[in-house]
Amino acid sequence: MEKDKDFLKSEYYENRELSWLKFNHRVLNEARDKNIPLLERLKFVSITSSNLDEFFMVRVASLKDMVHAGYKKKDIAGMTAKEQLEAINKDTRALVEMQYSTYNRSLVPLLHNHHIQIIDAYENLTQEQEEYVDRYFEETVYPVLTPMAVDASRPFPLIRNKSLNIAALLTKKGDKKEDKKVELEFATVQVPSVLSRIVQIPSQEEGDKTFILLEQIIERNIHRLFLNYHVVCAYPYRIMRNADLTIDEDEAEDLLQEIQKQLKKRQWGEVIRLEVEEKIDKRLLSILKEELHIAQEDIFKINGPLDLTFLMKMYGIEGGEELRLQVYRPQRVPQIEPGEDIFEIIRKGDILLHHPYQTFDPVVDFIRQASTDPEVLAIKQTLYRVSGNSPIIASLAQAAENGKQVSVLVELKARFDEENNIVWAKKLEKAGCHVIYGLVGLKTHSKIALVVRKEEDGIRRYVHLGTGNYNDSTAKLYTDLGMFTCSEAIGEDATAVFNMLSGYSEPPSWNKLIVAPIWLRKRFLKLIKREIKHAQSGKEAFIKAKMNSLCDQEIIAALYEASAAGVKIELVVRGICCLKVGIPEVSENIVVHSIVGNFLEHSRIFWFHNDGQEEIYMGSADWMPRNLDRRVEIMFPVENEKLMDEVRHVLETQLADNTKAHILQPDGKYEKVDKRGKKLVNSQQQFCEEAKKAIPKKVNVYQDRVFIPAEPM
Repeated sequence: MEKDKDFLKSEYYENRELSWLKFNHRVLNEARDKNIPLLERLKFVSITSSNLDEFFMVRVASLKDMVHAGYKKKDIAGMTAKEQLEAINKDTRALVEMQYSTYNRSLVPLLHNHHIQIIDAYENLTQEQEEYVDRYFEETVYPVLTPMAVDASRPFPLIRNKSLNIAALLTKKGDKKEDKKVELEFATVQVPSVLSRIVQIPSQEEGDKTFILLEQIIERNIHRLFLNYHVVCAYPYRIMRNADLTIDEDEAEDLLQEIQKQLKKRQWGEVIRLEVEEKIDKRLLSILKEELHIAQEDIFKINGPLDLTFLMKMYGIEGGEELRLQVYRPQRVPQIEPGEDIFEIIRKGDILLHHPYQTFDPVVDFIRQASTDPEVLAIKQTLYRVSGNSPIIASLAQAAENGKQVSVLVELKARFDEENNIVWAKKLEKAGCHVIYGLVGLKTHSKIALVVRKEEDGIRRYVHLGTGNYNDSTAKLYTDLGMFTCSEAIGEDATAVFNMLSGYSEPPSWNKLIVAPIWLRKRFLKLIKREIKHAQSGKEAFIKAKMNSLCDQEIIAALYEASAAGVKIELVVRGICCLKVGIPEVSENIVVHSIVGNFLEHSRIFWFHNDGQEEIYMGSADWMPRNLDRRVEIMFPVENEKLMDEVRHVLETQLADNTKAHILQPDGKYEKVDKRGKKLVNSQQQFCEEAKKAIPKKVNVYQDRVFIPAEPM
């Protein structure tokens, strides 16, 4: 290896945003997989749409802000913000075209074959269906609608972010059509989100299920909203606004109030994307373009229904069980019998949790039992994203009411959960909890809960550490790992973490935990450098790791150096990966896997060979600048040999996956593994089976279907 080799060259790196679009392509590929049940395939199309929405509202919006500000600095791949936007536009159009080709040419005909019809135009209705639709409009839809005309006295209205709308051109009744001076007037109506977008209507054939979209019903009856006008044409449209919050925390006297104020601004941020029906009237499009102040390159003409997220509702329609995957019920953790004293169980030894294959119940019970246990003195916990009706929040509030010392860090800046978290923060404060809103300039993304208990032999601290949020809903959908421990060393560190968060006291040293933004980057680089030294000494050296995203240049450069030194590196990276494989003398020893399945891969595992003295860590951080430099994150060691074996098994099984895994190629493309002649390995399915075998069949907990939710940015 050349000592002076430059591992920071821009050509060694993939652009972050273009890599994310490749991930969304991998999600869409699941919708194109004929081996997957039909309704499951619909679900993946829906997910690509919701993913793309958030991508535009945050990532594309941020790049547009850079362009407006004249920001010229290039990213790690050597691209300016303007160049990135141009490349994103091109790749997004290819993605959308494939999305609608999949929907129109494959999924709709297959639905038809299974007696499920989606009416694509109201002109195709039978007389019976017309009568039903018109009655539905009159009784249910009409009372909710608010038509808005635009003229000299009525300015162009605020069009809400992500809302579906119908634009119309009108002429006054009495005007003669042949009169070339007839004035066209513009009007718009929002498709109400309070009503279901898919409406079941009578079918022509017995046994069929027939649906029509709400906007089609409104288009058919739009003349009833403008009684003194002729409707020349009407077409749906949809906009995406800049939803990237800009908060000056140093100047904000009250962070909670400042975020509440900024949330309102999301509804009137800059329009960054306009979706219209492909056949829209040119005059109508011209008005929208002018009034919304949108450039031609940001207009997407769509061949099909706008906003395919409605397909998630189609996935849930009654019947059609053979068109969905069999229900998986998360199994109980073998060491934990429901209803037992969880503190007594943890005292027997550290416990590994693997969600959603194993139920999240023990984590909920951990806080619930602590809230009522007379020996518990204090509960401290970080909350990043919680469910809409969180049992953990209820238990924390109960604990405070029971007189326990309860400290909760609620991260108000969790993207798109700000409003939800504000509600929870106020509820917890009202119950008597001490609520912390995090550190200035940093998001608190760590997942840690500490229970302080008075016992016969003194004070004992019980800790839960995890890779995922304290969200009982997403715990059924995201793959995450967690650990219960009452290790004295970790307990001391956990106390130091909360003292740092609440009192800004930085501990001089840590026993076991490694915390960002100060210590974690250095530790990762040190662990990688150690493997390099082993390889240079002729010893076996490897790094195996799993994460959501990999885009930190310093970490990637260190991995390149390790690869060049002979360290074998195997990675499971679900989403963004800015690292390139197969570069001669740079990344020939690196393999990158990406798994897209029924659950959203979310756990973070880091395994270093260390000349046979293996070290395994788990945590809340990806290898991204934001996680290492701008967030409070926790990485924790797995030191119990039995637990280490369990974590090794998780990672090795995923590296062996040849069913749901895509492998990154030297040309930047991702390809499925060639399965010919090989035993099939579907890691997610295997973990489900293993979890079932580990416990008596009689104990089952949940009955929820599995689906991948939209990927949070």
